[in-house]
This record gives sequence, C-alpha cells and structure tokens, in this order.
Amino acid sequence: MDVFDQLLNGIAGVLTPTNLLLLAAGVLVGMIVGVMPGLGPSAGLAILLPLTFGLDPTGAIVMLAAVYYGAMYGGTITSVLINTPGESATVATTFDGYPMARQGRAGPALVLAAVASFVAGTIGAILITLTAPAVASIASSFGPPELFLVVLAGLLTLVVIIGKNRLLGAISALAGFALATVGLDVTTGEQRYTFGSPELIEGVDFVPVAIGLFGVGEVLWSLYNRAHKQDLAYVKVSFRERAFWPTRRDWSESRGSMGRGSVLGFFVGSIPGAGATVASLMSYSMEKGISKKPETFGRGAVPGVVGPEAANNGASAGSMVPLLTLGIPGSSATAVLLGGFLIWGLTPGPLLMEQDPEFAWGLIGSMYLGNVMLLVINIFFVPAFASIARVPFRVLGPIVIVLCVIGAYAVNGSVIEVGIMLACGVLGFFMRRYGFSPAALVIALVLGPLAEESLRQTLLISGGSFDIFVQRGASVALLAFIAVLFVLTFVGPRLFAALRERLLARAERRRAATTGSDASDDGSVEGRPDDRPEDKQRQVDV
Repeated sequence: MDVFDQLLNGIAGVLTPTNLLLLAAGVLVGMIVGVMPGLGPSAGLAILLPLTFGLDPTGAIVMLAAVYYGAMYGGTITSVLINTPGESATVATTFDGYPMARQGRAGPALVLAAVASFVAGTIGAILITLTAPAVASIASSFGPPELFLVVLAGLLTLVVIIGKNRLLGAISALAGFALATVGLDVTTGEQRYTFGSPELIEGVDFVPVAIGLFGVGEVLWSLYNRAHKQDLAYVKVSFRERAFWPTRRDWSESRGSMGRGSVLGFFVGSIPGAGATVASLMSYSMEKGISKKPETFGRGAVPGVVGPEAANNGASAGSMVPLLTLGIPGSSATAVLLGGFLIWGLTPGPLLMEQDPEFAWGLIGSMYLGNVMLLVINIFFVPAFASIARVPFRVLGPIVIVLCVIGAYAVNGSVIEVGIMLACGVLGFFMRRYGFSPAALVIALVLGPLAEESLRQTLLISGGSFDIFVQRGASVALLAFIAVLFVLTFVGPRLFAALRERLLARAERRRAATTGSDASDDGSVEGRPDDRPEDKQRQVDV
C-alpha cells in the first residue's frame, strides 16, 4: 500500500461523527487555551489529557493534536489585540501585529494570520506525508542499541530547550531522571524509591507532574507577576465591517512570506529542540532582511505578521516528524503528546507507523481536516475569541486550579497523585522564579525510562560490553550524528561568535580605511597632491 492510499485510509478513519466532533472540540479548546494569557499548548494539553482516557486512542490523539495547533493560533489573537503573546511562539507577532491593531487594522492582521496558519499547516501536513514514511522505514530496522542512541540524541535537545543557564537546566533534567527511577526496576522487578507506598510501585505518573508544572505552576507564576491586578486593553473587531478584511495590497505583500515561513518553520520544527519560537523569530529576521522596506518593520508591516505566523504553525507540524518516527519530543508540548502515547499503550518511535498505521495515519489525516476547521473558526469567530481575552485573571486562575485538581484525580482516582500535582505546581513556580526549566524536567521524565530500558536491553545482548555500539553500521552512523549535534550545540556557538567578531573587526578596519580615504578627498591642503607647495613649485618649473 503506497503513501497516498495510507493517507486516504487515515482521513477516512477520521471522517466519523465522533472523531470529527473531537477534532472540532480540540480546535476550539486549543484556541481558547491560546487566547488565555498565562496558559499555552503545554498547559492546555496537560490539563486536558485526563479527559481523553476513556476515548479511542485515535480520537484522543486527534483531539489533543488539534488542541496543540489550535493553541498556536489562539495566542495570535492576544498578541495582535492587546500586545500580550499567549505563549512564546507568538512573541514575534506582537512586533507588527499590535502596531497594525493600533492603526485600526486588527481585522486584516488576524485574517492574514489565520490564512498563514492554514497555508503553513497544510504545507506541513503534505511534507509530513512525504517524509515521515521514509524516516520511519529507515528507523524501523533499529534494534535496542540504535534506539538508545536515538533517545540519547533526543536528550541532547535538552541543551537547546534549557537556554542560556545550562547548569540550572541540567539540574532540572536530573530531577526528571530522578522521578523516572521511582517504581519497579525494569530488570530485577525490585521496588525503587517507593517508600512503602503501593501507589508509587508503578512509578510517578507523567500526567500529574505535567499538570502541576504547566497548569498550577503557570497560575502561580501569573499571580506572582500580578496578573490578577492587570486591566487589559481591548480592541473591538467585527467581520461585518469592510475594514476587517485585507486589501489586495495586503495579499500581494503576504504571498511570499507565507511560503517562506511555512517551509522554514517545518524544517526548523522538525529539528528536535528548536521549536516554534525559534522558527518564528528566524522568519521575522529573514522577512526583515529581504524586505525592500525594512524600516516599516515594527510599525505594522504585513510580512512581519504573516511570516512568523506561518513559521510557528509550520513548526508545530514539523515537530510531529521526530515524534512519530523517532519518539523524540522536541518541546514540552510534544512531550505531553508522547506521554499520551505511552498512556494509551502505543509504542512511540520507529515502530509506531508499522505496528499502528491506523493511528499514525489517522493523526496525519486529521491535520488536513483540522486546518480547514481552524481557518473557518479563526476568521468568523475571532470576535468571540477576542472577548475571552477580556476575562480577568482573578476569575480565570481559580477555574484553572479546579480543572487541574479534577484532572489529576481522574487519572487513577488517587489522592496521592493530587498531592504530587500540587507539589509539582509549587515546584514549577520556583523553577520559573529562579531560572530552572520545567520543560527539561518533563522531557527527561518521559525519555528517562525509554533510555534505561533500551540501554539495559543493549547490555544484556552484548554481555555488558559497550563495543556493540561500534559494531553495527546504524549505530556508528547515529554516533557520528550525535557527535555532530554535540559539536554544533556546544562548540558551534563559540565558533560562530569568534567568526562574527573577526568579521566585525574586518568590517571596522575597512570602514576606517574608507573614512580615511574620504577624509583625504575633502578638499584640505594635505589631502590634494596638486595643492601641496612642492607640487606647485614643480608646476612652475615646468
């Protein structure tokens, strides 16, 4: 069966009343989550994950994936209307989106962003269709040694997610690894760090930890920043007004930006650890660099809105490639999705598309349908979603806390897990307060057991020898890839900084030489050879 037939089967599997309702609900909820300042895709997915436990795995992941890319656009609404990005990936949209709103052009900015999201999501779904099977077919031949190296490569992405303070980020990841060791030993079956509690025999569940870090933690962080005392400004929009729709000039200026941002975002998003934030900022820099009017950026330039929006939605599609084919989450949001795979009994990674093709292709097919829903809902329900942005945080915060408690208890009906969730909420606040990385903790918690299990299996096969990693061609290739990734991650920035300083110094010397040459031609006596006294005397003698 070729790729096209598998895609049609996946779309047909989604075209059931139940799955279509779940898809629509996911898009709506995702946009609401994105509109609410202080929340984001990670928090929304973590809070809603327990609600999907009674669903079919395909319907559940279709809904959660719709929440993910729906939230990517929801943050655009607040970025444009009130200069408050719903999450980090829409920060670049505020640079020109809010100035457009201040000029009375909030409608065109939101419509163009919606169309850019649709175009990027559709292009991303097409690229997933073309690339995912090829990557999965290569990775399906991997054994335990290769799987361990794949997970190791995924763990290296923590360096990118950690940010500038790598020490604090490394401590965050180690905390995630420590939580991952709680429960039964995968080889001997002995209890580890359960402290006699039967609820901890199966380990620390991923869901209450994620809900606490991203749900409760975000609420506490917003309270710390006095979000409950802020009165947000509001710009009224209505699709019935003529000024709501973009002009021909707007469409003409945005066509190239949509295509460039979509492709750039997909390939940046497919790199584990890069993410939508990096893609949107790169797109904004690229659009400003190639623009014939760079001075308009920051003052309401249409490409400054369309490019980043296309990039962040393209990146959300691109991040599905390593998630589906290698089982590597490149961000905290995709780590939550990976946790859902494990909860539903699915095998993430190279074998997913081979063992559960209905699930994998159903997810890919839902992205085509979800983008159409997203476009319609975005354009015609923008005024309704804009009104949600006016909900004060003093009302929103308690609702989120209640949903977090209900979600944590619904996992296994355990009060202990509710306590774990609340403790992780406090931990998440202090991690944000002092520069630690909740995302690194979550990714380490998800990948830790996979790394331990694959390493144990590898050492059992080799009799405890690590030589097995250099005796297999695929392992050697992965080791070379990890080495390159390591060099680019740790050595690359320093080399780039040194090269940049050298180029700047060379440019400064050239500028100084040019300035000196110009000064010699400014009409002064010293600078004109024919005006020097000895030259005048020579002319007289002649």
